[in-house]
Amino acid sequence: MTKGRMDTALSTAPVVTCMKTLMMVFNFIFWVTGIVILAIGIWTKVDLYKYLELSSIYQPEAPYVLIGVGAVIVLIGSLGCCCTIKGHSVLLYMFCGFLFIVFIIELSAGIALLVYRGKLETGFKEGLQSALQLYGTKGNGEITDAVDELQEKLVCCGISSYADWFKTPYAAKAEKEGKSIYSVPESCCRNRHDCVHYGVQTNTTDIHIQGCHMFVVDFINGNMGPIGGVALGISFFQILGAILAFCLAKSINRAKYEQVA
Repeated sequence: MTKGRMDTALSTAPVVTCMKTLMMVFNFIFWVTGIVILAIGIWTKVDLYKYLELSSIYQPEAPYVLIGVGAVIVLIGSLGCCCTIKGHSVLLYMFCGFLFIVFIIELSAGIALLVYRGKLETGFKEGLQSALQLYGTKGNGEITDAVDELQEKLVCCGISSYADWFKTPYAAKAEKEGKSIYSVPESCCRNRHDCVHYGVQTNTTDIHIQGCHMFVVDFINGNMGPIGGVALGISFFQILGAILAFCLAKSINRAKYEQVA
């Protein structure tokens, strides 16, 4: 009887070792995804928000959510490695629960990103229309700077085209100053040091003529869809980790019981 229990315990040990190895591989991949999400959140906050804040439906909390989720994943991934190495079944069950929570968050984020992709496009157009009307007006320096940076970085001018500026207070002010209603900001210039951006109805040599909305839509379609798909894929990857953690915890408990028995 004792010999049979010893044989069972010995047969359980390789299973535990194998599952620990798989868990370490999972924890490493999980930790890397946390770093990626954290980097995307920081990038969104530092650079991308300057463009997205022009959208009428932009949520300023979004970058902080990404940063928070990424940081939590990195922390949980590190703790998961410790739990796996030490072989504490209770901690592994807790790790399994954390993975399930992360799965729900990432699944929700991925679905929301795919569902609201079209609304982001519409919201940006509406926000850009409002920004052009507020451009250069008193108390709207941040909007003015955001529009200038958008047009300079994306090499564009206006919403659909440079002509959108002709119906703005900026153009009306230029006309009152004796310049021309057919005017665009300097940020539309190809070269600010040598640029004619007044009276550009027929002379568009020195300015960019393509609108910014097209570039943003291309960016959204080219990046938001794949990012949402990756988020969904990563979320289901957490299920695999949760199953591994649960099975490893059960195997460790079984091995301890068999050794005691």
